[in-house]
Amino acid sequence: MAATYIRRSLEPVLRRAAREFPIVILTGPRQSGKTTLLRRLFGRRYRYVAMDAPDYRAAAASDPRRFMEMHPAPVILDEVQHVPELLPYIKERVDADRGRYGQYVLSGSQNLLLLGRVTESLAGRAAIHHLLPLSYREAAGAPGRPLAWEGGRGARSPVGHTAGRLWKSFLRGQYPEVVAHPRRDAAAWHASYVATYLERDIRTLRQVGDLSQFQSFLQTMAARSAQLLNLTDVARDIGVAVNTVKAWTTILEATHQIVILRPYFVSIGKRLTKTPKVYFTDVGTLCYLVGLRDAEHAAAGPMAGAIMETAVLSEIVKGHRHRGREPRVHFWRTSAGAEIDFLVEDQGRLVPIEVKASATPRPAMAAQISAFRRDLGDNAAPGYVVHPGEVRLPLGHDATALPFAKM
Repeated sequence: MAATYIRRSLEPVLRRAAREFPIVILTGPRQSGKTTLLRRLFGRRYRYVAMDAPDYRAAAASDPRRFMEMHPAPVILDEVQHVPELLPYIKERVDADRGRYGQYVLSGSQNLLLLGRVTESLAGRAAIHHLLPLSYREAAGAPGRPLAWEGGRGARSPVGHTAGRLWKSFLRGQYPEVVAHPRRDAAAWHASYVATYLERDIRTLRQVGDLSQFQSFLQTMAARSAQLLNLTDVARDIGVAVNTVKAWTTILEATHQIVILRPYFVSIGKRLTKTPKVYFTDVGTLCYLVGLRDAEHAAAGPMAGAIMETAVLSEIVKGHRHRGREPRVHFWRTSAGAEIDFLVEDQGRLVPIEVKASATPRPAMAAQISAFRRDLGDNAAPGYVVHPGEVRLPLGHDATALPFAKM
């Protein structure tokens, strides 16, 4: 593990949380590195119990008090969503010793099952954090590097990716296992990942009956990454009810497979789109689900723009989540067709970000950013046109061309 371990931006956040809260909860998609991270940070002092093991699960469900006595704090309870019956007893133990921090570290990949019980049982007692697949700064060994528009906050270090290497990395994705083993067949890994996700995470949910139909839904959603989310169209394409698609979309979001991006609203006399957009959390999963296996095809094909947008949003979300922050990011779209791909709230201002699949930035690419800044005035900061190339240069007064690798 030590030979392939990649430092995560979340490490200092989790250490601080264990000093300030009796319970630390870490959620994230399967294979995002939760167990590795928790055992690395807390393994020397904490017991470790894998709650997806059938014997531990049965023991905890049948006699929770005895299980808690046999596994006293401090303890890591991994995949605790398998035994939600434990949460009231954890609350009971914590309340009996309120002055003691870092008693329980809980992890789970099924956020929708875990956080419902947390709200009821552990509110005010738990720090909740999210671990997603690796960010590019983490993969490059620079977990403390801030996002480009955050100025000089934190250590800076170049990431370095040519456009060709970047598109190859998009196809592979950012899950730790794929990044740490560059010779591994990424398509085979993603095939196994999707199958495991369907069998272990989805099969346990009562809302899902036909797994093959859910897989068709997954592929249909992937084809719509970076687009407005029209649930009626999705339901028609796969032949299920709209309410079913709505429930399944909630499952994908709650198991960290997708990000639902809401539009930004402000009263400036324009009719604005209210429909959200959908993005996959990992661009490698997206590429696998839409059948892309070749980097040149991905870069030149019809999905190129969606892949770039998905990668940029993923990096923004990870840049916030992995530092314990809630990502405040939206998109802007008027009924007349004016659009900004992303608006990131930073220090009270909105940073407009346009994403282009071309590696050759031109001033015309910043036209929407200029128009947006004229509309919002001082509330809008200078923006960025993020592209897959290697050139950083000003595009007039309102925007800078920014290589994805330097975000």
